[in-house]
Amino acid sequence: MAQTVIGLTTTIDQAELLVDRLKTAGFSSNDISVLLPDKEGSQDFAHKNTTKAPEGATAGASTGGVIGGALGWLAGIGALAIPGLGAFVAAGPIMAALSGAAVGATVGGATGALIGLGIPEYEAKMYEGKIREGNILIAAHSDNKDMLKAAEDIFKDLGAKDVHRTSEAKVEKK
Repeated sequence: MAQTVIGLTTTIDQAELLVDRLKTAGFSSNDISVLLPDKEGSQDFAHKNTTKAPEGATAGASTGGVIGGALGWLAGIGALAIPGLGAFVAAGPIMAALSGAAVGATVGGATGALIGLGIPEYEAKMYEGKIREGNILIAAHSDNKDMLKAAEDIFKDLGAKDVHRTSEAKVEKK
């Protein structure tokens, strides 16, 4: 069963370094999720990449602005308008969760998407609060125990906060 190692960084530089180290450790762009507040606004993004999110939850945008380097390498990167939270940039499996049914769930927005990835509700609410404060959420997804251990070590070595490992719910990709 796939699991997720998840943690928070406080800066784009720290997030890019963490993603670069995960990439070097063998994680693919589809195995890494990132969620961060879009402080620059989607008008600053260089490429448009629309998605089919329900009720207009996804504004659609791609790399550019503050997103470059290692974060620009991630799969499915785009801008989202999460009801009640505002503008965010997301990539990886969390993008699919935010674009899918989790947005319309009883616990919506980022918390619903995180629960959809298998994160317990109390942790998902904590992470959402930390993201609102400007932190950057990064998650590494794998079913390989050695890769998960490597991810935990990378998160801790680079000073990520609130690092946890959790079982992952299956998210349908369309």
